[in-house]
Amino acid sequence: MNTKQLAMIQEDCARICVNPERFSVLKNESILITGGTGFMGSWLAESIAYLNDNHRFGIKLTLVARNMDRFRENQPHLASRNDIFLLEKNVRDLIDIPEDVSWIIHAAGTPDNRVHSSDPLDVINTIANGTMQVLDASTRLSNLKKIVNISSGWIYGSQPKEMSHVPEWHIGGPNSTLTTSAYAEAKRMGETICSVYKGQFRIPMVTLRPFAFIGPYQMIDKPWAINNFINDAINGGPIKILGNENTIRSYLYPSDMANWILTALCEGESGLVLNLGSSEGCSLREVADLICHCIPGETVVISQTLNRKPKYSIFVPDVTKAREELGLELSVSLHDAIQRTIEWLKLRQ
Repeated sequence: MNTKQLAMIQEDCARICVNPERFSVLKNESILITGGTGFMGSWLAESIAYLNDNHRFGIKLTLVARNMDRFRENQPHLASRNDIFLLEKNVRDLIDIPEDVSWIIHAAGTPDNRVHSSDPLDVINTIANGTMQVLDASTRLSNLKKIVNISSGWIYGSQPKEMSHVPEWHIGGPNSTLTTSAYAEAKRMGETICSVYKGQFRIPMVTLRPFAFIGPYQMIDKPWAINNFINDAINGGPIKILGNENTIRSYLYPSDMANWILTALCEGESGLVLNLGSSEGCSLREVADLICHCIPGETVVISQTLNRKPKYSIFVPDVTKAREELGLELSVSLHDAIQRTIEWLKLRQ
């Protein structure tokens, strides 16, 4: 990461820390994040580092991940900090958590569906057994104040067409006969494991169900439509829509993501379950057109389908509960999220 990219990250962190006292319960506390070097963990680390540097929060942060090499290479400004500690360990082997930890964000488990298809057993093992391992270790902490479990919006299964936004009370579920459901089913089991530990060991627990994101730190080669569209566009186009252009998705910018997670950690009542995402649904065609508007030139959109037109789907959260219970709002529109993502990617050159 170069200095210009880092400056953009700092601008985004400043936006969510306009009212830092909202996070004041974290001052001089110790936080542990599993999956700490991924997209979500990186943004949380940036936000906490910003609070320490600009508002003297004095937070000690421990990041847990199975391989730290890429993090040290790509984010040396975080990896070299004396208030961030790197614990290189598979979450399934996390026998002990540093005894001073009071807050945990459990975010281990990749949402990359290529991994879900290639090694579904490892996906299940990491999420289900990893969650149990983290919670078991947490029962030995003397000053544990709260755990935020990062689940997934995919636990709802296919969103009904008549439902424009899926709420937390919706009881759906993935197709358990498909190996591609390994991630969603493991996340469902993870939620159940959290409920058991909450009831049996009285662990304060909040569950967040993430939907889709777009922004800095997300690898552009991830197998998601918006990433492919941006990659097509910054390489000269055209943008190719390979599925149904009427498919509807929504995308949350990562500074809002980090803000929502930290707010849930600080203010969420134990037992709270919240969707984490944008309610600003757009069709894939609309997303592709937005990207075209953000990149001047001859980029065009081509909608390509195979022999028959594929079915369209909807994956958009209802965030009324987040708004009403925690006062959470979006600060970055989809247009601005795409614009900032493109700017950040271009700064690599």
